[in-house]
Amino acid sequence: MSYLDDLDPKKMPQHVAIVMDGNGRWAKERGLPRTKGHAQGETALFDVVQGCLQAGVRWLTVYAFSTENWARPPSEVKFLLNFNRTILNARRDQMRDMGVRIRFMGRRGRPLPKKLIDEIEEAERATKHNRDLTLTVAFNYGGRAEVVDAVKQLLADHDAGKIRGRITEESISSRFQYSDMPEPDLLIRTSGEQRTSNFLLWEAAYAELWFTPVLWPDFDREHLFEALRDYQKRSRRFGAL
Repeated sequence: MSYLDDLDPKKMPQHVAIVMDGNGRWAKERGLPRTKGHAQGETALFDVVQGCLQAGVRWLTVYAFSTENWARPPSEVKFLLNFNRTILNARRDQMRDMGVRIRFMGRRGRPLPKKLIDEIEEAERATKHNRDLTLTVAFNYGGRAEVVDAVKQLLADHDAGKIRGRITEESISSRFQYSDMPEPDLLIRTSGEQRTSNFLLWEAAYAELWFTPVLWPDFDREHLFEALRDYQKRSRRFGAL
């Protein structure tokens, strides 16, 4: 029996979101610089992308760099910014050929370097027609900031006379960066921490949560399949009986 035979394609979550946590601890346990943990985390991400394609998951959103991460040591921030450019260059064409659409969610203005923004936009252009899997990378992103930006846009549209009537959940969520993205069915966090840390606060209101002690650099598609198995055993009622 393969490790996919016991998964039901009809019960597969449409959208999986992951807080990729534990890179620094993984490196510290091995006496390595924190940056080595981030580098190993890229390998884990690519394996999970392949696992999603195998399992039939159509949307994957990962938390790569939060609005709070700017408070980390400058050397680590610089590495993360350059490292994400390296990932884009190394993996963009490979994922394009695999049918993966790459998108980035989060604020794109300063202090993000223009070269990084250019790489992000090129990756999005190169893969925009793919639909086998949409990989959304939350970068310079925060769930609260996302809601604030949507409300600001809503108020601006109201002042400009573009909308009338009551403010609703739909009128706010339709102003998110990617309003076409379905809400996550399953949210995974690695490294043993059991919190969402400002990730998809609005969208994940009814997501099933799955926590694992595995540090992100050690996470692979088999851990993903384990989470999918657990998800398929749950009864999702969304507040109903």
